[in-house]
Amino acid sequence: MKIVLAYSGGLDTSVAIAWLRERYNAEVIAYCADLGQGEELDAIREKALRTGASKVYLEDLREEFVRDYIFPMLRANAVYEGVYLMGTSIARPLIAKRQIEIARQEGAEAVSHGATGKGNDQVRFELTYYALNPSIKVIAPWREWSFDSRESLIDYAASKGIDIPVTKEKPYSTDRNIFHISYEGGVLEDPWQEPPEDMYTMSVPPEKAPDRPTYIEIDYEHGNPVAVDGERLGPFELLSRLNEIAGANGIGRVDMVENRYVGMKSRGVYETPGGTVLHTAHRAVESITLDREVMHLRDSLIPRYSECIYYGYWFSPEREALQGLIDETQRNVTGTVRLKLYKGNCIVVGRRSPVSLYRPELATFEADQVYNQADAEGFIRLNALRLRYRNR
Repeated sequence: MKIVLAYSGGLDTSVAIAWLRERYNAEVIAYCADLGQGEELDAIREKALRTGASKVYLEDLREEFVRDYIFPMLRANAVYEGVYLMGTSIARPLIAKRQIEIARQEGAEAVSHGATGKGNDQVRFELTYYALNPSIKVIAPWREWSFDSRESLIDYAASKGIDIPVTKEKPYSTDRNIFHISYEGGVLEDPWQEPPEDMYTMSVPPEKAPDRPTYIEIDYEHGNPVAVDGERLGPFELLSRLNEIAGANGIGRVDMVENRYVGMKSRGVYETPGGTVLHTAHRAVESITLDREVMHLRDSLIPRYSECIYYGYWFSPEREALQGLIDETQRNVTGTVRLKLYKGNCIVVGRRSPVSLYRPELATFEADQVYNQADAEGFIRLNALRLRYRNR
């Protein structure tokens, strides 16, 4: 049997190579997607081969990830349970899509991943696998092997001479890409316990951020960010730039207890510096370019759209239908936002657009020639009609 494994070089997938070879007497092809996690990919290739992989694919998906996955999600203002910007969730469909393409190219009968049987990622990977190749065989080691904890995996890895980036002293797991980094498990399983400060990697503590605010301007065209401080940048480069600026100002940390799709609550800690800035900026451009009813209709769909991503239904007809409506709303979301970044805060201090719906002559409290205030009386009385007769 030939198996294509989604490989990260971490604890679970490092053990998985050895285990899949033993359990299935299989040829294991390791596939690693570069989504901007900043790791040395050549070292990952060497480690996979040293651990027993017959071949290694290192795929540079950074630009595609930001352009075709992160930006559509940001156009929708997607947030899960009001807090989580879904940096891990949005990465899985792209990783799995390319994995299926490699399996087809290699003539592999099966694909595999290192997600646990308790988490969301197993669902996200496998829904994508089946959506793109209904007949593919899926092997999920965590649902089959006898290891019952990360400590037992660490012991197994040690017995096989497998280098791992996790220790029993720092057992929490991480997942990083250009959009964010997540931390789960280990010391974080107590939701009352504050995360250790040395855990964070993408942002400084807000109290140690500069004492003077940083001002930036972001230009948008049709709902997508295209420039920072007047400099046009490609999607990946733009997000990288904002990660540096926002991270230096302590922006983007989230500590939450979320509801996993499989039914349990889980504590996760996230850093999403550039994504937090883009989420705030996008809302600001929309505030002067979107019609009220269009905005409210789209906002009513945000929870449903966010669930599509968090639950793993990126390649579903409902997500695609929602995306079509959302993208239609973004045709005139063009303009510039000025933001003030200061000690963990991202504050909108200006917005303008060549297609702005904001009219100072209408909004002013000073004298004007375009609005007859007496018209409001009839408007109110008509809207109050049902309220008045309800209690008669």
